[in-house]
Amino acid sequence: MANSSGLLKLGTLVMFVSMLIMSFSHGGQAQISCDTVENDLLPCLSFVLIGGKVAPACCSGIQTLLSLAKTKTDRQSVCSCLKSVAQSATDGQLKNAAQIPHLCGVNLPYNISRNIDCTK
Repeated sequence: MANSSGLLKLGTLVMFVSMLIMSFSHGGQAQISCDTVENDLLPCLSFVLIGGKVAPACCSGIQTLLSLAKTKTDRQSVCSCLKSVAQSATDGQLKNAAQIPHLCGVNLPYNISRNIDCTK
């Protein structure tokens, strides 16, 4: 059960990163697995869960994921991997996740929400 709970919370973080990487546009075939997304974003999990300070490894993980997600298909794959899990995140978790781009120096042209459309 705790493992399932951890995935739900990680899903929140993945949702905001999915929106971040979807802001870049190219075509192509997906090569990013859900395991890659989870591994890159794992350092962000404690901030999503309890707030505090964003770990430098969290920002590095986001940058790594961004550099990997070069195609639109990659970005859609990242978004779809855990979108359904992110739907179960609490409002507090979403609020914390929404702060991470700013704290890592990344500007997003949209708000983090449960309603992201992974097809766009």
